[in-house]
Amino acid sequence: MDRKVIKELELNAAKCRRNVVRMVEASGCGHLGGALSCIDILTALYFYKMNISAQNPKLEDRDRFILSAGHKCMAQYAVLAEKGYFDKSVLDTYGRLNTKIPGHPDMHKLEGIEANTGALGHGLSIGCGMALGFKLDKMSSKVYVVMGDGELAEGSNWEAAAAAAHHKLDNLVVFVDNNGLQISGHTSDIMNFEPIAERFSSFGWAVKDIDGNNMKEIIETLDLIPMQCGKPTLIVSHTIKSKGISFAENKAAYHYWKPSKEELNQAIYETETAIKELELI
Repeated sequence: MDRKVIKELELNAAKCRRNVVRMVEASGCGHLGGALSCIDILTALYFYKMNISAQNPKLEDRDRFILSAGHKCMAQYAVLAEKGYFDKSVLDTYGRLNTKIPGHPDMHKLEGIEANTGALGHGLSIGCGMALGFKLDKMSSKVYVVMGDGELAEGSNWEAAAAAAHHKLDNLVVFVDNNGLQISGHTSDIMNFEPIAERFSSFGWAVKDIDGNNMKEIIETLDLIPMQCGKPTLIVSHTIKSKGISFAENKAAYHYWKPSKEELNQAIYETETAIKELELI
């Protein structure tokens, strides 16, 4: 793998983390933890893998992305802005009345959003329907879904998992953002679904465990898609909650963040420093 490609993606991810902090700065609060844990995955999808166009968001044969864990939408907004879907000034409207970037994704308000999400457990079902539609229409488009580990307790996910395997949806790729934390604490204490990979494998999925904050590992895995013909793909992505902000990493308290002035200034400094350091490499 070309190291230059990896570094460019890492730089884009760093810029997207700064975009997330910018939205928190504008609104005074936001679902920080999950947005930062999954942002490397979203960056790899939008800047490396998916067949999409910011200039033509309705491209007929485009790949589809569904953020099932809709409360992590700041990650998607950050990436869409960096990709050029809308002007970055829109990021400063986060949290305002009638904004295009509300607290959960709204496909009727913003180009690049493929489905309204946020009620957890719906994204995988939506993705299955899209992937099946592409199969029936004999289209080459793929569907990518990002779920949170905390939402695996929703029963609708397992109905969708069974349906995806039954219909041999090898054009469906699902990432579980496995940061181990949810709003109430450790996911393993609240509703333990480990081992996740083995559970999906038993449903008939092709599965792989990766470091979801390692860009090289993410794109090498994406290059394997489909991992097995006739099977949907599940990528268990082990991530760090609030990745990129030292004082917030791996802490459930930053699932939803209302920062003090000191915390916000530190987050701005750390995310801007990460960009500068990558630009020097």
